[in-house]
Amino acid sequence: MKPIKSALLARAAACAVVAGAFAAPALAHTEAAPAAPAPEAASDDAAPDIVVTGAREGQRKAVAEKRNADNTVEALYANDVGKLPDQNVAEAVRRLPGLSVANDQGEGRYVIIRGIDPNLVNVSLNGQTLPAPEPNGRQVKLDDLPSAMIQSVIVSKSLLPSQDANAIGGEVAIRTLNAYDRSERFFLGARGSAGWSKLNGKTPWEVDGQVGGRFGANEQFGAVVSANYSRRPIESENFQGSEAWGTGIPDQNGLRDYNLVRTRLGVVGNVDYRPSDDVKLYIRSSYSKFTDHETRDQNRIGSETGIAPASATNGVFKATGTILVRRREEDDNTKSVTLGGDFNVGGGKLEASGGYTKAVKDDPIRSEFTFATAKSGLTVDYDLSTDPYSFTPRTPGFTDPSKFALTKFNLDRRQAYEEIWQARVDYTLPIAIGDDSSVKIGGKYLDRRKFNNQDKTNYKAGGTVLALTNLGYVGDTGFYNGMYSFGQRIDYFKARAYVEANPATLKLDPTATLADSLSSDYDVSESIIAGYAMATLKFGPLTLIPGVRIEHTEDKTKATVVNAASKLTDGYNRFGGKSYTNVFPGLNAKWDIAPDVLMRAAVTTAIGRPNYPNLAPFVVVTDDAVPGISLGNPDLKPYKSVNLDTSLEYYPTKDSVFAIGLFYKHIDNPIYTSSARVTNASFAGVTYPVAQVSQPINADSEVVYGIELNAQTQFTWLPGLLSGFGVSANYTHVEGHATAPGIRAGDLPLGFQSHDIGTAQLFYEKYGFAARVAYSYRSKYLDLLGGSAAADEYTDNNGQLDVHASYQITPMVTIFADGTNLTDAPWRRFIGTKANLVERERYDYSLRGGVQLHF
Repeated sequence: MKPIKSALLARAAACAVVAGAFAAPALAHTEAAPAAPAPEAASDDAAPDIVVTGAREGQRKAVAEKRNADNTVEALYANDVGKLPDQNVAEAVRRLPGLSVANDQGEGRYVIIRGIDPNLVNVSLNGQTLPAPEPNGRQVKLDDLPSAMIQSVIVSKSLLPSQDANAIGGEVAIRTLNAYDRSERFFLGARGSAGWSKLNGKTPWEVDGQVGGRFGANEQFGAVVSANYSRRPIESENFQGSEAWGTGIPDQNGLRDYNLVRTRLGVVGNVDYRPSDDVKLYIRSSYSKFTDHETRDQNRIGSETGIAPASATNGVFKATGTILVRRREEDDNTKSVTLGGDFNVGGGKLEASGGYTKAVKDDPIRSEFTFATAKSGLTVDYDLSTDPYSFTPRTPGFTDPSKFALTKFNLDRRQAYEEIWQARVDYTLPIAIGDDSSVKIGGKYLDRRKFNNQDKTNYKAGGTVLALTNLGYVGDTGFYNGMYSFGQRIDYFKARAYVEANPATLKLDPTATLADSLSSDYDVSESIIAGYAMATLKFGPLTLIPGVRIEHTEDKTKATVVNAASKLTDGYNRFGGKSYTNVFPGLNAKWDIAPDVLMRAAVTTAIGRPNYPNLAPFVVVTDDAVPGISLGNPDLKPYKSVNLDTSLEYYPTKDSVFAIGLFYKHIDNPIYTSSARVTNASFAGVTYPVAQVSQPINADSEVVYGIELNAQTQFTWLPGLLSGFGVSANYTHVEGHATAPGIRAGDLPLGFQSHDIGTAQLFYEKYGFAARVAYSYRSKYLDLLGGSAAADEYTDNNGQLDVHASYQITPMVTIFADGTNLTDAPWRRFIGTKANLVERERYDYSLRGGVQLHF
């Protein structure tokens, strides 16, 4: 190898922490709980021309976490200034083996582990279970958390008895930075960035800062404060397809233009006190705020009549045109505080912590105006040969606002929150069995309350006709790179002011108002008491961790009956409750076959508690020819799973890993929604001769199995400049199905399960320069189960290309640039087969550049 010039080597060594400040996160297919340091592989630091940068140090931490852990995990470490390169935590973890995400507006939102429903994933922050702000389930919105808040993320795929059992998919453990995580006694950092989004031409920007250090004669005090704020103006162009393709011609078409501003605020305050080697006390606090204020304009064509084909793909029909505008504001926040300590007591280690977290979702307004033409008021030419297909109204189409009159208006406000009080105690005691073995016992108490309230007022057109004239405007008419023309839009605020000043234009729809305002309301409380015992038994190269966990659950639920006799003033009048106790045995094993090769195996058990809306004992009756009755089910059983995991892993260097893993899950009591015609049945004290009843029920079982491959290395053995190159790649193949005779005959596909998931990255890190090209892919997954395979709705496959580059100008200054979604990867949904388009949304690419300061 050619030697590096001494001045360049000195500069790189002096600022190793900063050099990789904004490279992609370190990835590893790992396993949890640190053990003894791994045996030294052949050192790649011995040569004088190799400098370990901050990014490589983070990569090595992740590999060490994998290698030393006792259960199967994935690890992601931020670099030493505590930054992840992606917009939020969900986007950061999607690059780990076996992980993908469900997106919203092109950003990652919910983490999906091995194709398992995000509702069955446990998310914790600094050791405490995180609440979910959204009312529809237990899934935690990881896009609420700015990536700049995070020090590390550990994803457990096999569970230890010390971990919560409510994690069939796995656990995502997020940790924020404390003063003892850093080598410097005092540190200060700041970052600023600005960008450009191709689709709307606007400028997103972000700033964050961090200060911390250790104080006192013996550095017994530590404190860290960090804050992050980002603002992103986002536009997405959504082509609304059809869910009715039976005739071969879709029954509708819509152009939906989303324009929104999304902001994130994250604040972390961590304090430590370590008066002696035997006592460590801490406070972990955080506050995150997420806002999403959106206007959605829509031109829609539907209610086709008189279809006249001119060829197999072209023709003309009559249709009704509709123009809509929706104004939506969403304000979420999550606050968390944890107090805890570690103590050396009685020859062992005692860990105790307790905390309070609350997640709030407040939608102060969700409101929509609908204006439509007369029935069959448009003449439309259709062309099914384009992608997406084309419905083109003949003049005037959507260009004449006088042809459109008000048909509907609604005002909606929603509020939901989840708050959790929790405490846990763990005690580890060394035992004289084998080599450095121990036993561990502990317990946890969690008290949760989940609340949801919706108040929606629905109006129809009143006695005075209100045309769109003087309330509409022409905005940007280009859509999908000029493939379609967007017509009139509604000025929401002008229309709102007009109907408030002229109430005769509206007429209350009492039936819809009643149903929408009461049916979603619920109040659920849940308490869990858990205890466990486990042993870590080490016999030379073999580690065995047998153990058992017991959890007792009690829940109480409240909801409302909604029928013809209901009133808006009704409170909760339906109640439910249930208690159950479950035992979770498990065994994790690790065998060091050779100094650089190990094998793992695990047999574990887990639980998945039902979603809150499914537990709520509501009854909603629609007054149709055959009454439709929707029911909650407080008697639902939780999911239960038996999980098998095994892997073979090879570590040729400190920052390299090559691994192959196999997994299998058998899940009992999965929950599906049943719809059946019943006769002479009573609901909420009323007997119905015949009714169509819909209710969540427990089905038989599900199975999930697959293989994971992971490779990560830097070519440090190459000469000179070439030694900075490296690759990181992973691939997961997942299969699975459900057996649910009460829902549908035969094997059913599983929701959220992409059969193929992978990430490939080529990176370069040397001489203060870092660059990374990353491509992430997931295949289609089931979005909505239909009555038959032809009615199943899927989110289509997605592949996204991102790039990053940074250069360290001085030991204290690094500049960086990023490119996101360079291939304009769309979000797409279809029904039955790929050709039957339901929805396609595009975002185009975005660029960003900035500067990092580190002192």
